Amino acid sequence: MKTIGLVGGMSWHSTVEYYRVINELVAERQGGHASARVTLQSLDFAEVRACQVKGDWARAGRLLADAAQSCERSGADVVLICTNLMHRVADDVQAAIDVPLLHIADAIADRARDEGWSRLGVLGARWVMEEDFYVGRLAGHGLDVVVPGPDDRTEVDRVIFEELTRGIVREESRAAYAGILGRLADQGAEAVVLGCTEIELLVRPEDAPLPVLASMRTHAEAAVAVALGDRVAA
Repeated sequence: MKTIGLVGGMSWHSTVEYYRVINELVAERQGGHASARVTLQSLDFAEVRACQVKGDWARAGRLLADAAQSCERSGADVVLICTNLMHRVADDVQAAIDVPLLHIADAIADRARDEGWSRLGVLGARWVMEEDFYVGRLAGHGLDVVVPGPDDRTEVDRVIFEELTRGIVREESRAAYAGILGRLADQGAEAVVLGCTEIELLVRPEDAPLPVLASMRTHAEAAVAVALGDRVAA
């Protein structure tokens, strides 16, 4: 079994889910007392969040690259960034390590292809919805991507950083997201990517008027596939 390196803590609420899902999947596959080989670097999200707010992506890239190097030194054969947004610095992280970085958007694109979806809606932090590092990578896989309108993007981002990354789940926010998902369906989305790992704490499949593609679980499943030899990390 290969060792999975997790660069987490952004926020720790979703990192817990990565660790849980990865180990559950390995146990299901291997049986008995099997669990995943994992090395984890958990960053202080306050420090990373300050970089986001200031637009200091260079410093953010160094923080995550240092963490990824620590994972590699601890034996990681593949590294994951446990957040969609911080794939904005994925190139910096990959350049700092000699093992593959398993990109979350690549895992999502593979799942969409398996499901036969070609037009995806995306919910996430405003950078995820508005910048090319994420939607552009999905488009590079031949996917058509739609995002919410300006007011909806503002609300999605607000809920992420004022509530979900602090472990707060509110029914009114769940209802607001359901409305946004409905509007993405009206734009022709065949499924919606929950492109912030914490959104999976809020939006359940039964809350959505169309299929949801859970980015954290999809990323974790891809990591286990690499660890058990079913998939080769690019």
